[in-house]
Formats: sequence, structure tokens, C-alpha cells
Amino acid sequence: MQGLPAIGRTTWRWARWSIAFAAIGFWAWLFYVQATMPPMEHSLAFEEWYGNWRDALIVSGVFLAFVLGFAWPRGGGEWRNAGVYSAFLISLFVEMFGIPLSIFVLAPLLDLRALDFGMNESHLWAYFLERAGVMPLASGVHLVMTVSMALIAAGLALVAVGWAQVFGARHELRTSGIYRFLRHPQYLGFIVVIIGLIVQWPTIPTLLMAPVLVVMYVRQARREDEDLQARFGDAFTAYASCVPAFVPRLVRRRRTMIAANGQTASRLTMRPPHW
Repeated sequence: MQGLPAIGRTTWRWARWSIAFAAIGFWAWLFYVQATMPPMEHSLAFEEWYGNWRDALIVSGVFLAFVLGFAWPRGGGEWRNAGVYSAFLISLFVEMFGIPLSIFVLAPLLDLRALDFGMNESHLWAYFLERAGVMPLASGVHLVMTVSMALIAAGLALVAVGWAQVFGARHELRTSGIYRFLRHPQYLGFIVVIIGLIVQWPTIPTLLMAPVLVVMYVRQARREDEDLQARFGDAFTAYASCVPAFVPRLVRRRRTMIAANGQTASRLTMRPPHW
């Protein structure tokens, strides 16, 4: 985007933020709808809920479009992460709407039939809360859905804001906006979405894949830090010594701004990057 005239860069910047805020608004609206609706006492039976391949395709497409649209892979490592993340999403929604393989494995262990698991019962955390006598099934489903939607909305907001701020800035060290508080908001966002989806609808494959994905994104973040260190030297060292990679904390603006300036970075005490 560096070759665009000033008015073009301004227009594209406004367009990026408009897209980001539209996506954030959509997920915030879904969370609001979920949080304010009463618990659903009615549950669809197994035969009514599963085998819905159209919904599996639509929901998979929406999530994949968001992941690839806001974080298009640029190298082999990023493509590998995107591939595993896509497999995570597809396997989840195939079980959520199509064939519940995890239910077929779990039901005999609970001395139940797979057909006993309808829409509400398939929210396994809510189902186990009911079996433990903690709360009714409908209330448990409402709880896990609300927590899940909050996590998904927050995670996708991190992805969208990170994209809007850093897109087209490969030759710059961004230390303002959300990058004042953490160095890898998009990777953190993907991890939060993973947690949100597992809260909503745990399956055996996704529970196995989730820690693998977390490790992959942490390793990718470390590789990116090494690349930024090689490109920006002391400026990145000072920035990374003040700003954590994933867990945000309040950072004084003056220190972050100094870290972004290679000529004055030596004024800071150099510390290893925060993780």
C-alpha cells in the first residue's frame, strides 16, 4: 500500500476499519442475542438436529472466510497453521451438524444410546453439569453458549483489529493501538476462538487438536519475533521488553513510544521479550 497516493491510503485505511468494525459488530450482536434470550427448554431430537449438512457447510464457510480473510497466510509456517486451524473448524462443524462421532464413542461409556443426545444434550459441558446436579440442562446450555459467544466475539475482534492496524505495514514496526498492549493480537484471537468453540461444543478431535494449535501459534509468534528482531534490531528489542506477546498488561505510552524509536531505544533497560 506504500505506492498509493495520500488520499488512496486514507481511503483504504477507513475501508479497513469499516470492515473490521462491521465484523466486530456482527459478532457482538450475536453475543447480545444469546446473552439476552431465555434458556431454551425445547430441544431438537437426534434425528432432527444431525444430518444437517447445509448448516455444516455454511458455518464452516463463514469461519474459514473470516480466518483466511483477516489473516491470509504469507509463508509455509502460516499456511501450515491455517491448514490445521481449518481442519479443526471443519471437524467441529461436521460433528456439530452432520455426524456426531464423539457422541457415538461417548454414549456407550455412559450406558446411553447415541440417539438420546439431541441438540441440548450434545452440549456436553451442559449435559455433564446436569448429570452432576449443578443446574438444569436448559440453563447449562444457556450458560455455555453465552460464555462461548463472548469468547468467540472477543477473539474475532482481536483478529479483526490486528488486521486493520497491521495490514500493508510489512516494512514498519507497529507499536501503537492494540500493539501497545500485546505483540500478537491475531494469534491470541485465534487461541481465544478455539477455547470458545470447545466451551460450546467439545469433541474428541477438537480437544486433541486444540493444544497442538496453541503450540503452533506460539511457535509461529516466536519465529515472527526473530524476524522482527533481525529487521529492526534494538527498536524491536526495546519494544518486546515492554510489551508481552499474548497476555496484555498496561504499558506506559512513553516507554512504548521510545521502544519504537531505534535512536532512543538505548535509554531503556533491555530485558528479554515478555511471553
